[in-house]
Amino acid sequence: MRDLAFLVPGPIDQLTGGYLFDRRIVEGLRASGRQVEVLELAGRYPDADAAAGGAATAALRGLPDRSAAVIDGLALPAFADCLAKEAERLRLVGFIHHPLALETGLTVTESRHFAEVETRLMPLLRGILCPSRRTAEAVASYGVPASQVAVVPPGTEKPPAASARKRGGGPLHMLAVGTVTPRKGHLLLIEALSRVKAGDWRLTCIGSLDRHPETAAALRAAIARHGLGDRVELLGERPPEGLSQAYRQADLFVLPSYHEGYGMAYAEALAHGLPIVATTAGAIPDTVPADAGLLVPPGDTEALAAALSHLLEDPGLRDRLAEGARRAGAALPDWAEATRLWASAFDRLAA
Repeated sequence: MRDLAFLVPGPIDQLTGGYLFDRRIVEGLRASGRQVEVLELAGRYPDADAAAGGAATAALRGLPDRSAAVIDGLALPAFADCLAKEAERLRLVGFIHHPLALETGLTVTESRHFAEVETRLMPLLRGILCPSRRTAEAVASYGVPASQVAVVPPGTEKPPAASARKRGGGPLHMLAVGTVTPRKGHLLLIEALSRVKAGDWRLTCIGSLDRHPETAAALRAAIARHGLGDRVELLGERPPEGLSQAYRQADLFVLPSYHEGYGMAYAEALAHGLPIVATTAGAIPDTVPADAGLLVPPGDTEALAAALSHLLEDPGLRDRLAEGARRAGAALPDWAEATRLWASAFDRLAA
């Protein structure tokens, strides 16, 4: 008998932080003996086209009365026409990685539309699971009572040991892990690096180049325009098991996101003992402590270039931040702990 249904927009094996979080929770729940049915919804998300709305409605209508189910927040707008009715007979909980209205690159009209939809739909759910305090605060701004919100950070896959790095000769290797979309700040990173004159460095970017083709094309053009083709490598997606080697080979992690609901890539960098250059946006300051990285205002090219130059030129600072990263990474929950906390919170909210 099903314990709960997990509704996700499209295939759950997609290689983004949100889908990885979904998948690891499902795997952990099943490993603990719970019966979890994954319902992969067809359609285009987060835009609620006809296919998405039809799939969402059919999925909920197919669940028996009093069934417990979790809805990934990326799919929430697709339930606009059926959620009020179905929420009366089902025990529905939202899994909001970050509000859709806060996505970078939206027009004012698009942002307002998502905010209106989320404001209307979130209070209909029995509760909301969030990965961070910052996301929980954003959810509360939609009128969801604090008692109906639970904060459960994701787990972190930790290497056997995050030992201190001993650099030899050659360039300093920087790593950026994140889907190439406006929110992740890849274009800003290239602009900042074009102003970094000192030091021998290389940048490897891992993340999908297909989810936002316009940004990927603009990124390639910026790399070519600044003559950085021999220094910047775009590898596209890599499976989670292939990322560990990239972290081990890196000297520094950098990702100047405009917003993060949590930031799993930053946590993975901490677990591997990497000093971090990032921004103060969203939940990043809660994930990356001050003694593990340099955080600059989001969108500030000059500040980002200065932070990168500082770390490139000061190996002692890199070492100190790496030590802070190792301490922070060691304190992060693993996936077994994250699953236990997630299950407990879900059961409380769904009850």
